[in-house]
Amino acid sequence: MKRSFFHLLTVLTVTSGLVSIHTAQAQAAKAGVQEFDPQAFPGQVVDDVVVPVPSEVFSVLDKLGEPNWQQELREIDFPKTGDRTKLALQFGMTVAEGFVAVQAEDKETVKDIGRDVIDLATALGLIKSVRPHAQAILDAADKGDWASIRKEFDQTQKTVRDTMEQMKDADLSQCVSMGGWLRGTASVTSVVSKNFNPDRAELLNQPMLVEHFISTIGKMGSSVKEHGNVSDISKGLKDILGKMEGAVDGFTKDAVRDIGKTCDTLLSGITAAK
Repeated sequence: MKRSFFHLLTVLTVTSGLVSIHTAQAQAAKAGVQEFDPQAFPGQVVDDVVVPVPSEVFSVLDKLGEPNWQQELREIDFPKTGDRTKLALQFGMTVAEGFVAVQAEDKETVKDIGRDVIDLATALGLIKSVRPHAQAILDAADKGDWASIRKEFDQTQKTVRDTMEQMKDADLSQCVSMGGWLRGTASVTSVVSKNFNPDRAELLNQPMLVEHFISTIGKMGSSVKEHGNVSDISKGLKDILGKMEGAVDGFTKDAVRDIGKTCDTLLSGITAAK
């Protein structure tokens, strides 16, 4: 298994995932791949945790082979809401959808997602910071400049998280991460299920990522932690973690599908009117 393959779920979702350095080293050794070097990996090391650079996801997704990314795209229709927690989750989900649209090289969908980014950023009060990235995405889509679009989606996610943290909205910043992680994981489970093999399925085995999100939710303020979507995500993540911990001999196709169904259910809740 190639090193970049091993890091798929780590960098994918997002856009925002976190994985223990020690766990990464142990899993790499077990898989017989090159030892994990946190200094060489494109990310930052914060409190013994690797924070990946989102743009790396694209080079990794390319190595999944040639799945029909067009089939993986989902039409998202967000209801109008002033609920900032739901908006943050939707923002992360939207950026992750943008990653899939770039893989599909679908100009019109990328432009639609760029406009969704503008709408969500406006609702979150972040449009001043996000507008330059969103406009760059729209302009690059007209030209079919996929490299620039990848860069802008990468920067959009980072800008939103950084701005939220500056505004003392760290909990909502984490919601952006979780929304993206769920959409990214749903996409991977779909691709893996359609062409299942044990090595590909092992890409989903990232318990440290899931444990991180569960722990993060537990530390959130009550207004976010007790939000219906976040509460459901906490329960869903515990179910996913159980699947990962139970995959001692590797994932089965049914287990992969179950993880995908859990993600899909949680994503449906994020896009629901209530």
